[in-house]
Amino acid sequence: MLQDDGPIRFKLLWLALAALLVVYHIGLIFWGLVPNLVSRPLHMALVLPWIFLFAARSRAQLISGAVFAVLGMASAIWVAWNHDALSDQYGFLENNLQIAIGATLLICVLEAARRAIGWPLPVVAALALLYALFGQHIPGEFGHSGTPLKSFLGTMTIAEGGIWGSLTAVSVGVVAVFVIFGAVLNAGEAGQGFMNVAAAAAGRLKGGAAKVSVISSALFGSISGSASANVASTGAITLPAMTKLGYPKRLAGAVEAVASSGGQIMPPLMGAGAFVMVELTGVPYTGIMAAAILPAILYFLAVWVGINAYARHTDLKGIDAKDQPGLKDVAITSAFFLVPFAVLLWGMFGLKVTPQYAACLAIGAGAVLLFTDRGLTVDLRATWDRYENALLTAARQVSLIAAIILCASIIIGVLSVTGLGVKITSLILSGAGGLLWPALLLTALACLILGMEVPTTAAYVICVSVAGPALIQLGLEPLQAHLFVFWYALLSTITPPVCGAVFIASGMVRENWLRVAITAMALGVGLYIIPMGMIANPDLIRVAESPALAIIAFLRVGLGLGLISYGLIAMRKPLPTLALCAAGLLVIFAPI
Repeated sequence: MLQDDGPIRFKLLWLALAALLVVYHIGLIFWGLVPNLVSRPLHMALVLPWIFLFAARSRAQLISGAVFAVLGMASAIWVAWNHDALSDQYGFLENNLQIAIGATLLICVLEAARRAIGWPLPVVAALALLYALFGQHIPGEFGHSGTPLKSFLGTMTIAEGGIWGSLTAVSVGVVAVFVIFGAVLNAGEAGQGFMNVAAAAAGRLKGGAAKVSVISSALFGSISGSASANVASTGAITLPAMTKLGYPKRLAGAVEAVASSGGQIMPPLMGAGAFVMVELTGVPYTGIMAAAILPAILYFLAVWVGINAYARHTDLKGIDAKDQPGLKDVAITSAFFLVPFAVLLWGMFGLKVTPQYAACLAIGAGAVLLFTDRGLTVDLRATWDRYENALLTAARQVSLIAAIILCASIIIGVLSVTGLGVKITSLILSGAGGLLWPALLLTALACLILGMEVPTTAAYVICVSVAGPALIQLGLEPLQAHLFVFWYALLSTITPPVCGAVFIASGMVRENWLRVAITAMALGVGLYIIPMGMIANPDLIRVAESPALAIIAFLRVGLGLGLISYGLIAMRKPLPTLALCAAGLLVIFAPI
C-alpha cells in the first residue's frame, strides 16, 4: 500500500505505526512485568495493520483487510482491557459476546497467516480446529472425548493455552527485539561490511567469488535468519560476480541457495527458531548459541570443500584485484556490524543481562551508526532515509513472524487440549519399533514434507511438538532432539520439489531450477548428514560443557563430511564416489 510516490500523509502514518510497534516491543523489556493477557494481545493488535493493510495489493484486499484489521484489533484490545476479569474465568467464555470475540480472533489469525505466507499453514490450523470441535465423532484411538465450545474457545483465546501461549510469548518478548536489531543493521552499512570482509578474506582464492558468497551469506544470515532474504540480498551482489567470471549458472545459483540456507542455523540469531527453542527446552539462549555454533561451522566448511571439489574440473576464478575492496573500506564498513555485535556479546557475557536487554543495547549502538555511512559523512536526509528503512523493515518482519507464530499456536493449543500430540508420539514410537534411528528417519521425513508447505519455524514447532517427546523417550537429550528437528525443518529450502531458496537463486541467474537444486543438494550435503552426526557424536553440541571432546567430535564429523562432499562433487566415476562417501559415513557414524 505504501508507495514511494504515495501521499505523504500515508507515509507518515505508517512510519508512526512502525515507531509505535518498535517502541512498544523495546519498552516491554524495560517496563517490568506486564500481564501476559495485556502484552500478547497488544502485540497482535500492533501487527495486524501491517498484514492486512500495508501488504494489500488491490482495492478488494484493502477493503477486506480493513474489516479484518478493525475486528481483530478491537477483539485483541478488548482482551487486554478486560484481562483482570478474564483471568478469573479460567478459560471459560461466559456469554455470546465473548464467543463472538473468541471466534473473531481465531478467524483473524488464520486469515493473517494466509495473507502473510499462503494457504498451507492456516489450512493445517483450520483442520486442527475442526478436529478439536468434531474429533469426538472419529472412531478409534485418534478420536477424543469432546470439548465444550465455550471451554475450547476460551482456552484458545482468553487463556494462555492457545494464541496467547508460550510461542506468542517468544514472538513478543524476544523475536521482535532481535528482528528490530537485524533491521537496524540492514538499514545501514552492515550488509556492505559483510560483503567487504568476505571479499577481502576469500576473493583472491580459487573459486573466490563462490567463497565470498559463502562467507557473506553466513555473516548476513546470522542476523537475517531467512534463507529467502539472504538469497535476495547477498545474491544481488554475489550472483552477478560469479556469472561474470564464467561460473556455470547452476553452480552459482546452488552456492548462493546453500550458503543462504545456512543463515538459519548460524548464531547469533538463527531466525525465530532459536528463540522458540529457548522456550520449549528451557535452555538459556547462550546455551543454544553454544550448542549450535560447531554444527553451523561444519555446514559452511562442507560447502567450502564442495567449491574446491568443483574447482577440480571447472575453472573457478578468483575476484580481480581491481574489484577487491581496499583495506580502509573493509575496516570502516566492518565496524558497522562489529560494533553492534560486540555490544550484544558484551551485554550477554560481560554484563550478564538477558539476551533481550543485550539486544536493546546493540540496537542503540546500531541506531547511532545510522547517522553516518562508509565515507564517515553525516547527511541528515540520508540518515532519515536509513531510519525510515529500519522502522518499516522491522515492522514488516515482526508482523510476518507474528502471523506465523500466532497461527502455529493454534495447532499447538489443539495438540495440548485434545491429547493428539501424545497419540502421534505413540504412533511414531510404534512405527519405529521402539528404536531410535528409525524414529529419527521418520521424523526427518515428516520435517521435509511439512517444511515444503510451511516456513521453517512453523515446521520446526509442529514437528518437535509431536516427534520431540518420542525422540526424548528413546534416549535423546531435549536439546539434541530439538536441534535435530530444527535442522531437518530446513531441508525444504534446497530439496525438491519445493525448495524456496533454490527457486529464488535460479530465477536470479536464469537457470533451470531443477539443475540448480541437484547441484545444491550435493553442495549442501551437510544439511542431510550433520543432524544425524549430532546424534552419533553428542559431544558436538557440548562445547560449553566439554570443549575438548566437542573439538574432537567436530574434527571427526568434519573429516567425514569433507570425504563425502569431495566424493560427491570431485569424483566423476561411481566407484571412487562410493568409496569416498562410504569412508566419510564410516568416519562419522562408526562407534568408537
